[in-house]
Amino acid sequence: MGDTLFQRIDDAREDLIALTQGLIAIPTLNPPGQHYEAICDTLAARLSGSGFETTWVRAEGAPGDSEKYPRWNLIARHEGTRSGDCVHFNSHTDVVEVGHGWTRDPFGGAVEGDKIYGRGACDMKGGLAASIIAAEAFIAEHPDYAGAIEISGTADEESGGYGGVAYLAEKGWFDPTRVQHVIIPEPLNKDRICLGHRGGWWAEIETKGEIAHGSMPFLGDCAVRHMGAVLHAFEETLFPAMASRRTDMPVVPEGARQSTMNINSVHGGQPEQAADYTGLPAHCVPDSCRIVIDRRFLMEEPIEAVRTEVIDLLEDLKSRRENFDYEIRELNRVIPSMTDKDAPVVTTVHDAIRDVLGKDPSYVASPGSYDQKHIDRIGKLKNCIAYGPGVLELAHKPDEWVGITDMLDSAKVMARSLQTLLLP
Repeated sequence: MGDTLFQRIDDAREDLIALTQGLIAIPTLNPPGQHYEAICDTLAARLSGSGFETTWVRAEGAPGDSEKYPRWNLIARHEGTRSGDCVHFNSHTDVVEVGHGWTRDPFGGAVEGDKIYGRGACDMKGGLAASIIAAEAFIAEHPDYAGAIEISGTADEESGGYGGVAYLAEKGWFDPTRVQHVIIPEPLNKDRICLGHRGGWWAEIETKGEIAHGSMPFLGDCAVRHMGAVLHAFEETLFPAMASRRTDMPVVPEGARQSTMNINSVHGGQPEQAADYTGLPAHCVPDSCRIVIDRRFLMEEPIEAVRTEVIDLLEDLKSRRENFDYEIRELNRVIPSMTDKDAPVVTTVHDAIRDVLGKDPSYVASPGSYDQKHIDRIGKLKNCIAYGPGVLELAHKPDEWVGITDMLDSAKVMARSLQTLLLP
């Protein structure tokens, strides 16, 4: 049944390349959230031309949404000839900053051999393009299918997804009564099914001090030294404790099978001056120092235990370090998500990978969170996975690329899954 369908996808190779290049060329950098309207316009034109009905949704009031940087999302829906399930392909349209070290134009979409280069090529405009090619090929091959197909391009996944999938889920777009199966084409490799992700807890910790003249620091209290004590306690106590914990979740890479924490930033003392400032800093004892921590935790760890562990460490310092005082502010929390291996979308994609690639896929979980968290927790839709082309380790790196053959193979897996789910 897949032979002619797969041939349609192979015949669309040049179209797939051009579509991916066109998406890469739109610099949807987040933050701050640029050109969402432009990429939604491109997607709407393409999908309307393929018979999809498109709906624009702005996440008004969501974090980051503003008149300068509106959070636009596009949902496209194609109805079958009779009732049935809805299969939804969700891709985020935003990309992270370019960074240094590129040897190619980050938005040029250069094709070299079997690779397309560019920021977002892997994460995840290649996956978005593959899902479009898959859906179009399936509809052309089976115009009398049952149910519906949806494709969405959503904002802000790289900054938490609150102006994208979270907003849509709150508005009912992922209600299980209207959508039954969700595939997120994140770059987890074409022969792997991603069942979910670890949790995350982000917080800002501020240590307090007292300002004084830098030549007489004994008349003040250095907040940076207090923060040094915090970092030392992390090194001596918290990091070893996290390293001892292991999860049964199939998290990749291996290092993420344990609890981890990243010190995201440190800011102490005077604010940095503008680049054109030519003077010297003032001589002051810093009365404030702030860090942001990014704590990734396991399915086996309760979120309140994660939070309490850090607070207990700070309270211990307060009890034995003279003049130590702090404030802690939670920035965000994400609960781990994990779809059962026997869920319909999992077994369907499993069989499709075996049909296309000739081998059984491996099951993995992501070290970082992605938009499955909102579909699961807000939308209450459990039948959701990540599956798409691309090598996870290339995401956010210079000279990011996606394989053309990988996109074609993934498109075949997606189209084969549609055959299983939507044909009577």
